[in-house]
Amino acid sequence: MRKDVFVVEVDRCIGCKACMVACKQGNNVPLGTYRNRTKQVGPLGVYPNVEMYFLQTMCQQCENPACVAVCPTGACFKRDEDGIVVIDRDKCIGCRSCEKACPYELNTYNEELMVMDKCDTCYKRRAEGKRSYCEDICPGECLHIGDINDPDSEVSRMVKEAGDKAFRLPDKDGVEPNIIYILKNDEWQSLLPKECRDTMRGDGR
Repeated sequence: MRKDVFVVEVDRCIGCKACMVACKQGNNVPLGTYRNRTKQVGPLGVYPNVEMYFLQTMCQQCENPACVAVCPTGACFKRDEDGIVVIDRDKCIGCRSCEKACPYELNTYNEELMVMDKCDTCYKRRAEGKRSYCEDICPGECLHIGDINDPDSEVSRMVKEAGDKAFRLPDKDGVEPNIIYILKNDEWQSLLPKECRDTMRGDGR
């Protein structure tokens, strides 16, 4: 069965936030809300042994998504075709149950439409043979979407080559996040997104 996931080459991310801008423009995401964020991990260590990297955070396309389990209308569901978790705006009543349920805090409330919103990997755009907006704009080419269950896909080859340098966010409540991060040049920090520095705010949230 096909399962589309993001594979992020963390070492290649320069923290420019172009992916955030492209996502907002391409998907008409209103001010104050985001489908993806660039987080900063570090600096860590003691000079001269200091490490820092940027972490792309978006919906983790969980195997057992908590957002789907709590949605009272079925607006939040997992597609059979590719395993992508999406929100049907026509069914969403804006109760924000999924927002509270997500252990990674990676869905957002669209105040203009009064519905929930989140990354859906631009599945409609990709169905037209195009790449997602964030993939398309990334100057470091660190973002990749593909079928992780296909051993011949680019993402599968990348993960296999990375070996023990391929990571996921910490599993919370058995949701099993599917986004894979490859980090070879620094030490991976097993943190939740809310525990990382927000490059938009400049504080510890």
